[in-house]
Amino acid sequence: MVLYSLIAAMTILMACRYRTTEDSRGVVCPAGKQSKRFLADYANRSRMINILMLVSIFTVLTLLAALRLEVGNDYGTYVVTCHEIFQKGYVVTEPGFNFVVRVLYTLSGKEDYLLMFGVFAAAIVAVFLKVLREQSESFAWAFFMFMTMGLYYRSFNTVRYYFALALATFAIRYLIEINTVNAFKFLATILFASLFHKSVLVVIPMYIIARIPWKKWALIPLAIFGAVAALLHNQIMEIALKLYPSYNNTVYIEETHSIIDNTAPIMGCLFMIVVGIICYKEAVKDRADNRMYFNMNIMAVVLYLSCFWLPLVTRFAYYLTTVQILLIPNIICSVRDPRKKKGISIAVIVFCILYFIYFLKQADNPGFRVLPYKSWLFYEHRWLNQTDTF
Repeated sequence: MVLYSLIAAMTILMACRYRTTEDSRGVVCPAGKQSKRFLADYANRSRMINILMLVSIFTVLTLLAALRLEVGNDYGTYVVTCHEIFQKGYVVTEPGFNFVVRVLYTLSGKEDYLLMFGVFAAAIVAVFLKVLREQSESFAWAFFMFMTMGLYYRSFNTVRYYFALALATFAIRYLIEINTVNAFKFLATILFASLFHKSVLVVIPMYIIARIPWKKWALIPLAIFGAVAALLHNQIMEIALKLYPSYNNTVYIEETHSIIDNTAPIMGCLFMIVVGIICYKEAVKDRADNRMYFNMNIMAVVLYLSCFWLPLVTRFAYYLTTVQILLIPNIICSVRDPRKKKGISIAVIVFCILYFIYFLKQADNPGFRVLPYKSWLFYEHRWLNQTDTF
């Protein structure tokens, strides 16, 4: 817990050194002939600092994820799955993941699952940093939420899913300015992501629905959908198990779930919706990106409330809630009233810190298993015949 807090604090401080357009608006240059040179020098210094901060953050986060051992509730499952892939046995994982595993194991000359976890750690961190840098108006705010909302630490579980989630979040950029080329890029990115986790295909209808400008009456069909989904319990479960065949005949299906299980993400969505409503006219109404993110949070609440009994509901909901790391920074940067901006900023900081504390307290639960942290630098890693130790 202490390690994760230190890593979060250290990288957030690095992110605060990153300069975006919003950060540069208040720069005052001296008058006279040297003003253009001053601005050019400032831009060059800022560019170098930005590169240094990004590389440093990428290195720290990638190393922490790549050096982990037995961290993640499916760590052992991945070791066994990769063994079966390399031995050309039957697996339920997608062809893209299977191909990468075979290439990595062939290049290393052994069943090097540590290399596999390292490569996916680097890929997940790289894509998310690109998303935060290019799709948010404030990298510092977006990264702050990325860490404190637990998104980075949750990626220690189900690396295939979080790689697909990162790509899906990246693909949203192509729906902001809709045209034929961007539509093709969006579909191509999602199809590529589905080679690693086919559940990502659900974002095609979900993101398109969220992108459409909603009228007030749009909440009525959304509520009807939630009611119908709650009634069609068995049918939805059958569809979900087709997407996740590995869950068939497992304890996850036998468990009883309640709305309380998803209290934290629901509260997170409600907080984002409240902030969006408070700043709707100035930050959401006339912005296609923020309006889409706002709608996605409403859809996520409906999904959580109507399908709470579904053990896989978070897998689908995260495709909708991850945009919170983009919505709030954009809203904060759009607010021009200093007092209002300060109030929103303080509220976000307090909420995210409390959320992070709650996440850390739950991080050693069976559904997370990202604590305690162990590294293969300090522990003997033995496998493959001892996977039952998980």
